Amino acid sequence: MPVTVLTEDSPLTKLVRKGEAEALAKAKGIHSVADLFELVPRRYVRPGQLSDLGSLQVGEDVLVVAEVATAATRPMRGRRGTMLTVVLADEAGGELDLTFFRSFGHDRKLLPGRRGFFVGTVGAYGRRLQLTHPEYELFDDDDAGEAALEWYRTHRVPVYSATGKLNSLRMRKLLYTALDSVDRVREPVPEPVRSARGLVDRAQALELVHRPGVDDDPDRGVHRLKYDEAFVLQTILAQRRRVAESEQATPRVPRPGGLLSAFDERLPFELTDGQKEVGTVLAEELARDRPMHRLLQGEVGSGKTVVALRAMLAAVDAGGQAALLAPTEVLAAQHHRSITAMLGDLAEGGRLGGAEHGTTVTLLTGSQPAATRRRSLLAAASGEAGIVVGTHALIQKHVQFADLALVVVDEQHRFGVEQRDALREKAQRPPHVLVMTATPIPRTVAMTVFGDMETSTLRELPRGRSPIATHVVDAGRPGWLDRTWQRVAEEVAAGHQAYVVCPRIGELDDEPADGLGDPEDVAGPGDLDAGEGAEGADGPGEGDERELTGVYAQLHELQANPALAGLRLAVLHGRLDPDEKEATMRAFTAGDVDVLVATTVIEVGVDVPNASVMVVVDADRFGISQLHQLRGRVGRGAVPGLCLLVTHDPGERAAERLDQVAATTDGFELARADLLLRREGDVLGARQSGRGNSIRHLRLGRRDDEQVIADAREDAFAVVAADPDLREHPALAAAVAMRLDDEQAAWLERG
Repeated sequence: MPVTVLTEDSPLTKLVRKGEAEALAKAKGIHSVADLFELVPRRYVRPGQLSDLGSLQVGEDVLVVAEVATAATRPMRGRRGTMLTVVLADEAGGELDLTFFRSFGHDRKLLPGRRGFFVGTVGAYGRRLQLTHPEYELFDDDDAGEAALEWYRTHRVPVYSATGKLNSLRMRKLLYTALDSVDRVREPVPEPVRSARGLVDRAQALELVHRPGVDDDPDRGVHRLKYDEAFVLQTILAQRRRVAESEQATPRVPRPGGLLSAFDERLPFELTDGQKEVGTVLAEELARDRPMHRLLQGEVGSGKTVVALRAMLAAVDAGGQAALLAPTEVLAAQHHRSITAMLGDLAEGGRLGGAEHGTTVTLLTGSQPAATRRRSLLAAASGEAGIVVGTHALIQKHVQFADLALVVVDEQHRFGVEQRDALREKAQRPPHVLVMTATPIPRTVAMTVFGDMETSTLRELPRGRSPIATHVVDAGRPGWLDRTWQRVAEEVAAGHQAYVVCPRIGELDDEPADGLGDPEDVAGPGDLDAGEGAEGADGPGEGDERELTGVYAQLHELQANPALAGLRLAVLHGRLDPDEKEATMRAFTAGDVDVLVATTVIEVGVDVPNASVMVVVDADRFGISQLHQLRGRVGRGAVPGLCLLVTHDPGERAAERLDQVAATTDGFELARADLLLRREGDVLGARQSGRGNSIRHLRLGRRDDEQVIADAREDAFAVVAADPDLREHPALAAAVAMRLDDEQAAWLERG
C-alpha cells in the first residue's frame, strides 16, 4: 500500500487495510499512528553474529539465520490435516527443526535452499531441538536480500504481540513504515524538563524502542515513553486540581465548647500521634473556603473511623451535615452502631436525656422497612440528622439533605466514580470530601489515581492492638485440616470467638460435595449490598476445579465435626434479611455466638475484639488485599490474632499470593504486590481496576515507575502553575487533548 507523509494524528487506515486497522483498534486500542508508536515490543532478539545452531539451549528466545536443508509434510495422527517439518542447517553442520501443525502456505515458501531468519523459543522433541510455529522472513538471492541480511546483523529484532493476522514481523514492518513516514514527531515535554531529567528526545526514544541497534539500550527509550505518559497524566490532573481549587466551599469551623469538644473530653483512650496529626490537617482544610479533597489511608485497625468521626462532628458543629457512604449494609449498620456507641448521649440530640450539644445519627439503606426509611429520609432532608450513614441508597435521586457539608466515603474502591459524584451533587455548594481506604496504597500511586486529592496516611496502630500470625494450611496434607478445627475449638475454650470465611453462599441444604461449583452462586465484588466475592482470585484454569465451599456446606461440616461439638454456630451473608443480619452481628458481638461462618460481608468495619482466630476456606480464591482486610477482623483486642488460610492444591500464582500474605502484615507492601497483579484501573475515567485503563507503560506498584510518577508530577505541576492553559506548550496541549476522550473529559469536568 503506497504511503504518503503521515502525522501522528493520521488514522491507521493510512498504513494498513481497514480490516487490520479494526483488529488493532479492538485488540490493542490502537487507532492512530501515535497510538501505534506506543506499542512497546514484548522482547528483543540480539542477533550479534549469525547463530550457531549447535549452541542453542532449550527455553532460549532466538533469532537464527539459516538455510532450509529439507522440508517434508505428513498427515497428522488423530486429526485431519497435514503437518510440515523443516530442518534448518548452518555452515558448521548444526541443525534445528521447525514444526508447523498446519502446513498450508508454509510448504510453498520453506523450500530447500531458501535462506531467512527465524524467531522463536527453542523447545525439544525427542533428542532434537525445534521451534514450533516460528515467525520467519526469507531472503532472496539478490542485493536487497544481502542488504537485509546485513541489517539484521547490526540491529536487535523487536518481537511484538501478534494481533489477528498481524504477526510480529508484520507489526515490525508496520512500525518501520510509520517511523519513516512521519515527517515530525511531537515533543510534549519542554526542553528544560528534558534536560533536567536527562531524557532523550522523543524521536530518538521511538527509534530506540522500535529500531534499536545491536549496541543500543531500548530501556532508555521505554523510560522516555513512561515519563511522557506520567507527565501528560499529571498535567491533566494538575489542571483538574486548579479547577477544583477555584470552587467555593463553605468553611466549616466547629464552635468552641461544642459537639466536637464534648466528644474529645469523653474519649476513653488517647489518640495516636498520627490520628492527632491528621485531625489537625482535616480541621485546617474544613476551615478553608475551598473544598477539601483528601484520601485517608491506613492499616487495618489504624483508627481511621475515629478520625473521620471527629471531622464529621466538626462539620455538624459548624451547622452542616455529614454523610458516610459505606459499601455494604452490614458495614453501614456497623458504622451506625459504633458511631452511636462512641457518641453516647451526644447522638440523642433533641431527645429526652440527650446531651445539650448533641445531634442525631441516622441509618439509611435500601432494604429498610418503608416507615423506617421515611423517617430517615425526613431526618436527612430537614437537617434533624447531623450524621447520615448509609449504603448506595444515599445517592438515589429522592434523597435530600438540608446542608451537606462533608462527604465521607469508606472503602472507595467499592464504589464507581459516578456514585461518589452523585452524592457530592446533593450539596448546595461543593462539599468537603474525605475518602477512606483500609487498603494502603503507595504514595506515588495514590497521587496518580487520586490526583485531585491530598493523601494522609495512618501507620501507627492504636495501643492495645495485638499481633496477627498467619499460616497457610495445605488441606491435602494428612491431619492439617483436622488441626485447624482443633485450634478453633481451643480458642473458643479459652473464651474467644472465631470467624470462618467462605467464597460462596450456597443453598440452605447444601452438603460438602466435590465437583464444579455453580458460578452464579458466587456474588461478585460489584455486589455492593451483599459484599460477596473473591476479588483478585484466579480465573478459570488457575488452581483446581473443586467446588468452591459455600457457607451452608461449611456450616454442616462444622456441625458434624467432633472437635467443635457443643459450639454455638451462626451464618452471615448478604442474602439474609437485614433484620436477621443485624441480629446475628449483635449476637456475635455480645459473645452469644462462638463461630461465625460468613462470606466476605465481614471484610471491613466489623469490630469484635474478642474474636481471636479466622479460618479462610479456599483462600486461594481471594486476592492479596482482600485476605489482608479479612484477617484484620482478628487481633483487635488484647489477645493475639491467628489467621489460617486453607487451600486445596492452589496454582502457582495463587500459592505465591498466599505466601506473600503469610510473610508480612505490612499492608503497604501487600498493596504494592496486589497492584502488580491486578493493575490500577482507569485513572481518567470510571473503571476502577483491570487492564482496560488509561495507563500503557507504567506499572503502579513498581518502585522505579513510582519514582517516574513522582518526578513527572513535580514537573507537570510546575508547568501548569506557570502556564495553566498550556498556551506556551502547544505540543503538550495536543498530547493532553489526545489523551482525553469525550467521556473522560466529561468525567473530569464533573470532578
